[in-house]
Amino acid sequence: MQTSSDRHEYPAHWEADVVLRDGGTARIRPITVDDAERLVSFYEQVSDESKYYRFFAPYPRLSAKDVHRFTHHDFVDRVGLAATTGGEFIATVRYDRVGADGMPASAPSDEAEVAFLVQDAHQGRGVASALLEHIAAVARERGIRRFTAEVLPANVKMIKVFTDAGYTQKRSFEDGVVRLEFDIEPTDRSLAVQHAREQRAEARSVRRLLMPGSVAVVGTGRTPGGVGRSILDNIRDAGFTGSLHAVNKALPEDVKELDGVPAFRSVQDIDGPVDLAVVAVPAEQVPEVVTECGEHGVQGLVVVSAGYAESGPEGRERQRELVRHARTYGMRIIGPNAFGIINNSPDVRLNASLAPELPRPGRIGLFAQSGAIGIALLSRLQRRGGGVTGVTGVSTFVSSGNRADVSGNDVLQYWYDDPDTDVVLMYLESIGNPRKFTRLARRTAAAKPLVVVQGSGSAPQGHAVRATRLPHATVSALLRQAGVIRVDTITELVDAGLLLARQPLPTGPRVAILGNSESLGLLTYDACLSEGLRPLRPLDLTTEASAGDFHAALSRALADDSCDAVVVTAIPAIGEGSPGDAELAKALRSAAEQVPGKPVLVVHVELGGLAEALSAAAGTAPKPDARASGARRLRPSQQLPPPVQSQEPTASEAAPRLIPAYPAAERAVRALAEAVHYAQWRREAAEPGKVPEYEDIDEKGAARLIDGMLARGQGLTLGTEETHELLARYGVAVRKAVPAFTPDDAARAAADVGYPVALKATAPHLRHRADLGGVRLDLADEEQLRRAYAELTELFGKPEELRPVVQQMAPRGVDTVVRAVIDPAAGAVLSFGLAGAASQLLGDMAHRLVPVTDREAGSLVRSIRTAPLLFGWRGSTPVDTPALEELLLRVSRLVDDHPEVVAVTLEPVVVAPHGLTVLGASVRLAPPPARDDLGPRTLPVY
Repeated sequence: MQTSSDRHEYPAHWEADVVLRDGGTARIRPITVDDAERLVSFYEQVSDESKYYRFFAPYPRLSAKDVHRFTHHDFVDRVGLAATTGGEFIATVRYDRVGADGMPASAPSDEAEVAFLVQDAHQGRGVASALLEHIAAVARERGIRRFTAEVLPANVKMIKVFTDAGYTQKRSFEDGVVRLEFDIEPTDRSLAVQHAREQRAEARSVRRLLMPGSVAVVGTGRTPGGVGRSILDNIRDAGFTGSLHAVNKALPEDVKELDGVPAFRSVQDIDGPVDLAVVAVPAEQVPEVVTECGEHGVQGLVVVSAGYAESGPEGRERQRELVRHARTYGMRIIGPNAFGIINNSPDVRLNASLAPELPRPGRIGLFAQSGAIGIALLSRLQRRGGGVTGVTGVSTFVSSGNRADVSGNDVLQYWYDDPDTDVVLMYLESIGNPRKFTRLARRTAAAKPLVVVQGSGSAPQGHAVRATRLPHATVSALLRQAGVIRVDTITELVDAGLLLARQPLPTGPRVAILGNSESLGLLTYDACLSEGLRPLRPLDLTTEASAGDFHAALSRALADDSCDAVVVTAIPAIGEGSPGDAELAKALRSAAEQVPGKPVLVVHVELGGLAEALSAAAGTAPKPDARASGARRLRPSQQLPPPVQSQEPTASEAAPRLIPAYPAAERAVRALAEAVHYAQWRREAAEPGKVPEYEDIDEKGAARLIDGMLARGQGLTLGTEETHELLARYGVAVRKAVPAFTPDDAARAAADVGYPVALKATAPHLRHRADLGGVRLDLADEEQLRRAYAELTELFGKPEELRPVVQQMAPRGVDTVVRAVIDPAAGAVLSFGLAGAASQLLGDMAHRLVPVTDREAGSLVRSIRTAPLLFGWRGSTPVDTPALEELLLRVSRLVDDHPEVVAVTLEPVVVAPHGLTVLGASVRLAPPPARDDLGPRTLPVY
């Protein structure tokens, strides 16, 4: 604990867990006076060379004065942080605020000297880089804007830490020392560096779980049955390529194996390393197991034990302690209450799950939080012959249970550059960090398809999620903006996954339809129209069609430049010339392979063997270890290049053309429509647009206004004049509305602003409700104005209740609404829709994450269902959408530049054929919510 003379209390919010470069974890926390012994012990384990680099001279041991200096901090001008594992220091960093003369100083000086020391055994793990991120965040919080560091030229590792961080630097050399100076405000480059390091570290931490060389199952019973014994049997029966151990502390000392698997009473009794421990003991025994695993150097845990957050408050605290305990030893956890993990790689063949069989190997990565949903997904993928028989199966599977530590975000980091995964399918009951998930999803979707079923919005009891004020539909819309293929059911999840796993992306929405059933073809045609596709007239081959007829028709359709995809419909046919399942499948595959750039789907009715035949490779099912045979498969960059384009594989790259088959036209077309939309997103993502600069924006002036307003209180809704003044700094003009508490006030106001005018009641229950009669428009003179005033007061009550205002009429146009809000979980969101019933009753609003680019502003305007009203629907005059897009961009800039602006509403915004008019506006200010995406890398703490 710090003494009473220290200027600040211990800053507990600086404590954080981080993932290091090698996938292990460390705890970062402030150094206190209680750390004297830890500091001395740490220093004794540092090499003489590292000590020399730190102090520029031989420095074998710390003096009592040094220990006092390095452990006594005021947490303002002098701060020290330590990275710890197992409770012991592995690295330290400190800053000392200095003045222009280089001597110790206090605020307002905004410069500090920074220095690191990393234990030699932990150098190269990225500890110093993580510490730099955290000490920079601490310094910014304390008003420091610039770091200086002096480094010996031979200390190339530390120089690289500073130069690789992405900050703008100045370097000089004097008296044999390299002096570095750099601002510590986050830059685009520093954030890009931080995100790249985060991806590599988190991906490696998941890889250590999915690709272990040695596994111990803790809690294996002596007799078959039970969770632990079942998982042990599943790992063994799947042919795990590493070493497997059974652990049960109740085993008699003379029992040395269980069904041929070496057995031990404790993990610590195992000779050699253990990479992964699967924990299947009662919850009250888990802490002891975690300690044993940590002491033995286990890298990660899969905890299938229940009795945690899903069981109530006591279990939630038990879950928090489990995560804290494991991270102390640098271990990551899948679970608790997990179903398990699967890796189909022939180099691993790991089935550390409750699934009795290893699913077919393939190119699909599968994530489910729920064990029950995981079972259902694995079962459907195993059962569906129309796309998973053979190579289009599962690469890796993770069921995270309560996801107390490893979450969908972590697994997504792994799949992003996993060469064995081409398509990612995720069932998410909750999203713990929507802002981060959206960022990761956008990057992943640019490389490979990401299909997601999102829960209804209410998190299961075992899941801790960040509070969000956004409706479920808004979150879904934001996911689609990030390139996520959002579907509603696990059936649609599998349908889309099977298509995307082995068919190319369509280059457009034009669909050719052919088959041996006219009625099934028409059903497919109607389904295409319903999904917004552009179907061509179906080609009926009649029920007499042979396999050759199908081959010829499909070949012609694929060669036709007027179509982008083909749906083949097939029903059973009776007769000597009717093709069998295998014959028809061979004909379709042969035709499809001639034009590999267009997707082909089959809708089949009661053809039991066709689905299997379509997915079979040249008549023989591939062996489970087909990937080990040397056959080369297409990588995502070859199969789905951005922007989307057809690409003919070479003979050595060609893989069997597996055609997905669907039992209903609606399901096939829905999957195709999702592929079309995703392909369009990929093309647009290749040219994302830019955030335009406007010369008339006064960012500094707006900042001064906001600071002055917030000085009056923590959160406030601005008055009319303040709102207009702030918006004007960003080029948003709001038409003046003059209060009119008497008819004479109304007449004077109208004379001032000029006729014609509008008279509006602004009471909360009447605001923006022209349908209730609270608005009178186009009042041409004083007589009409006074008559309208009398009617309003007669209908709705006294003027003080109505709060009437007079406003000059705006040019006629379409009434719209623009909103921006800062959500604590998702970040800043910009929304647009038509004012009135369209947005309020039907929820027809479109949303984009801030900052919005010029391309996104254009798509935002066009993505609402009522958008045709802006573009000349039924002969009406189109309105000035470029002016509307500029307004959206200006509002986006306002909330992005000033996170204190937590809510903006412009309603109505009347968009005329030429220009627009903002008739009403409100702005709310508050201290901005924390932005963890701008801060240092940390693991979440729920």
